[in-house]
Amino acid sequence: MTRVSRLLNLEYPIVQGPFGGGLSSVALAAAVADAGGLGSFGLHHLGPDEIRATAERLHAATPRPFALNLWVATHDLPEVEMTRARFDAAARRLRPLYDEAGVEPPSYPERFGWSFERQAEAVLAARPAAFSVVFGVPDERILAAFRDAGIVTLGTATTPDEAVALDEAGIDIVVASGAEAGGHRGAFLAPAEASLFGTLPLVRIAVSEVQAPVVAAGGIADASGIAAALALGAEGVQIGTAFLATDESGARAAHRAALRAGARRTTLTRAFSGRLARGLPNRLTELAAHEPYPYQGRLLAPLTGTDLAAMWCGQAAPLLEHRSAAALFAALTDAFTTTESSLS
Repeated sequence: MTRVSRLLNLEYPIVQGPFGGGLSSVALAAAVADAGGLGSFGLHHLGPDEIRATAERLHAATPRPFALNLWVATHDLPEVEMTRARFDAAARRLRPLYDEAGVEPPSYPERFGWSFERQAEAVLAARPAAFSVVFGVPDERILAAFRDAGIVTLGTATTPDEAVALDEAGIDIVVASGAEAGGHRGAFLAPAEASLFGTLPLVRIAVSEVQAPVVAAGGIADASGIAAALALGAEGVQIGTAFLATDESGARAAHRAALRAGARRTTLTRAFSGRLARGLPNRLTELAAHEPYPYQGRLLAPLTGTDLAAMWCGQAAPLLEHRSAAALFAALTDAFTTTESSLS
């Protein structure tokens, strides 16, 4: 039993990585929660009403703890600066891709995203067991509100300095996310390209420098990876790619198949969203010109479902073996049985 297990009332300190953009699913989060871990659901792309509706579905699907996840920094450029003229000019540059895919360019929306504060209010009202964040540190008022509500907070760090910042702010659990992880790099104190710490040194340094329990993330997909993280002092693990490849995830069938094929090559790119993220390479990953987050994602939304769509993937994909979340979770728990046996 670790501090992570106790804080979150888990049988095993295994956290399912939260996926945004429709990749999370109620079925996956509930399956992990019911198995004794922490199911998660990424909400950064949803408005307050959608957040409340999603939380209601999760509460109905499982009585066990689950986490709702948001991005603290929701815009890299204020919406007032993404004028219709700038947006339309970017769409014209991408017109050959739209034509190739047989889709229409996206329209200029009423809004591109929601403020973190409004989203956090909806999460607080939903009363999940846990609230996890990436891309920053919530302000003191927000953290105090979640603390008063008895909701455990998790914050993602990509560098030791970020781990310390989260700890000093009063985050309950620090998720040390190494550069091996799939999806977006959640850096917030320095540019993402300058924040590419590997999981092993990041976890070891974070454990030595923060008071909060540390959850290891990035490049962990099996029991051996969990055992290594625990040996470094982590009190839990967060696993993304392996759960993303299961039948219960919200990933497209083609995405899941690509993960299960054991992808040995991934790349870091800003082409899909405007923020640095790790995924499988395709013709879009070398795109030279892109708009800041969240505008690039809006521009590429018509290409979802085509062979130009993003397929997030971590570096541990060659280790994937399981198609169902329950089977994967059962295999992961072997790490804790082995650890306990070695200590007895």
